[in-house]
Amino acid sequence: SHGHCMTMGTASTMACMVESLGMALPGNAAIPAVDGRRNILARASGRRIVQMVKDNLVMSQILTRQAFENAIKVNAAIGGSTNAVIHLLAIAGRIGVKLNLDDWDALGHALPCLVDLQPSGRHLMEDFYYAGGLPAVIRELGPLLNRDALTVNGNTLWDNCKDAPNWNREVIHAFDEPFKPHAGIAVLRGNLSPDGAVIKPSAATPALLKHTGRAVVFEDSEDMHRRLDDESLDVDEHCVLVLKNCGPRGYPGMAEAGNMPLPPKVLRKGITDMVRISDARMSGTAYGTVVLHVTPEAAAGGPLALVQNGDMVELDVEARKLHLHVSDEELARRRAAWQPPAPPMERGWTRLYFEHVQQANLGADMDFLVGKSGAAVPKDNH
Repeated sequence: SHGHCMTMGTASTMACMVESLGMALPGNAAIPAVDGRRNILARASGRRIVQMVKDNLVMSQILTRQAFENAIKVNAAIGGSTNAVIHLLAIAGRIGVKLNLDDWDALGHALPCLVDLQPSGRHLMEDFYYAGGLPAVIRELGPLLNRDALTVNGNTLWDNCKDAPNWNREVIHAFDEPFKPHAGIAVLRGNLSPDGAVIKPSAATPALLKHTGRAVVFEDSEDMHRRLDDESLDVDEHCVLVLKNCGPRGYPGMAEAGNMPLPPKVLRKGITDMVRISDARMSGTAYGTVVLHVTPEAAAGGPLALVQNGDMVELDVEARKLHLHVSDEELARRRAAWQPPAPPMERGWTRLYFEHVQQANLGADMDFLVGKSGAAVPKDNH
């Protein structure tokens, strides 16, 4: 409906993250925009904000390490977007909570997906809400969560959800009868991603989760759009599509360019998925065997910048491995010849962003915005 993400894309994922963090009233994440209960909850939220000010209940009391752990686990259970990784890392950085990329793998990789919802499943967010919404999912995860995590209504997360009904088991599955057995974000490392990369296994083709193929390299998004449809492109379904310079600095702004389309000559064979690797993000509505957020990014001099056409690239999700089969000596030779990109602008906010944005594994936030600072009251300037 209007103003509502109908699938578990990034918008709906982050609404679920906010509720699981305790920063929204129970049920907020999934109410359709045209449902009258959205207006009721909006009014209740406004009243609660006023009371929170009176009670001096501040964000740092709610956004604790325990709250972020809960959100990571909930993200797995709902089949949430890979964009949640960057957003939660950035939020944790702003509030002063120690959270890193490996926490996503350690806390969520073995958890099942409980929600049969597009793009991983069949149903829509409207169905999710009428089946019980996020409180029903949290109730299923109960034993695994930090139940005493505080929320904005003054109650714990478990107090809010322990009696939540589940009206439709076809949409929200029981924990011991999950929709998919493994759903969390997997963090990959290797000589191609020394600081980490991410993949969403529940959205990938199982047969491609362990794959070695020849790299077909695109230097940036313009190069990809210019050459991908070219019938003379030397590519087949066994290749690995590699996209550079689409990270925080390279694009700039880390666009959702990572879910590269497949070449037409491959699509005509009936192939619907290939391994794709980039330093970009992708939409939460996208799916496929797509490795994202490779860090350091190409524009920052990461190994991704050194990949050439014909290099063999190995992906092994179970082993958490992303490896470029090129010798250290050859990589050193390529690095010596590599030239860093010039800033996209010589002045202004874009130049400031280019010089201060962090890498994806740190949340892609500005480095000078990290750290809990509170709400400073400026001096009277009259």
